[in-house]
Amino acid sequence: MYRLFTSESVTEGHPDKVCDLIADRILDAAIAGDKMSRVACEVSAANGFVLVYGEMTTKSKIDIEKIVRDTARDIGYTKENGFDADGAEVVIKINRQSPDISGGVTKSLERREGEKDENDVLGAGDQGMMFGYACTETEELMPLAISLSHKLAKRLAEVRKNGTLPYLRPDGKVQVTVAYDGDKPTFVDTVVISSQHDEDVSLERIQADLIREVALKAIDEKWIKNTKFLINPSGRFVVGGPEGDSGLTGRKLIVDTYGGAVPHGGGAFSGKDPTKVDRSASYYARYVCKNMVEAGAADRLELQVAYAIGKARPVSLCVNSFGTAKVSDEKLLEIVKEVFDFRPNAIINNLGLRAPIYSRSTDYGHFGKPDLPWEQTDKVEEIKKLLK
Repeated sequence: MYRLFTSESVTEGHPDKVCDLIADRILDAAIAGDKMSRVACEVSAANGFVLVYGEMTTKSKIDIEKIVRDTARDIGYTKENGFDADGAEVVIKINRQSPDISGGVTKSLERREGEKDENDVLGAGDQGMMFGYACTETEELMPLAISLSHKLAKRLAEVRKNGTLPYLRPDGKVQVTVAYDGDKPTFVDTVVISSQHDEDVSLERIQADLIREVALKAIDEKWIKNTKFLINPSGRFVVGGPEGDSGLTGRKLIVDTYGGAVPHGGGAFSGKDPTKVDRSASYYARYVCKNMVEAGAADRLELQVAYAIGKARPVSLCVNSFGTAKVSDEKLLEIVKEVFDFRPNAIINNLGLRAPIYSRSTDYGHFGKPDLPWEQTDKVEEIKKLLK
């Protein structure tokens, strides 16, 4: 008996991801001109209409409408394929950050109580819990189903952009089901690909092309074993993007993280500056777990961290090694507390988060990309010493 587990991903032309990328490009523009910018930017899009709203306190001068139109155009949306980057109506409703929130972030509860450590200066921008995870299923220490899903979605965009399959349009979704023997991934049971396309292309051609140029190019042959391929199973996908469905920032949380392999705290990432622990603490929790697994502390590691708004130090930390650790989970938690500092100011400084890096993280998952700061494994040797 095999256990089946499924994850999905989407292309940058998916309406939710269009909104995420607009929000993160606005954030990057704010940080590029003022690294202390406070941003919580939301975007909605549908039927030739884009709404940008939220809170922003920054010294940067930003042409938000231009960012909206340039982003849609860069993704590939024109009047001909359902969403007009140049003709869409853009409405902007941005206010300054609430002074009540700003006060708690700028001067933490610990600082107000007399703590002098520089990393106690910033309080968490909200309450909530965040999760990190790493495992040995893939080279990037991500679960296999979400890793393959991102590779499929990225390949789907590549063959559209490089002209291999010129009839494809920007919107697309993929899904991968992996068969496990116990905790070991064994083969890919099912691949689902749905891609927006020109009107005059036959379903038979789309199915053959996407299996050959996308599925079999993105997934290593070692995982293919009587694998079922479902290509555009609805039969037709001409109308897509924000014309086919509404888009909203932060609606692809599971795509952004671990594909459902572990819990999710509920907070979205895109459009938020690093004082928002929804984003920065989730990145840091991944950084912690990846370093711990890379150091050999466990084959699988999940970490939960929780905050109270305005307080610098987390209210709780919890680790779960699923029985794969070389030492007890209690010992793992001791190591985590000794090596890593979860206060927001420490997270921001340690990962270099006051930089315009966020639109690089938006598409195809926020985790597993080797060039991002929270994917670095610079704490491995320190952890190894504590494991002895």
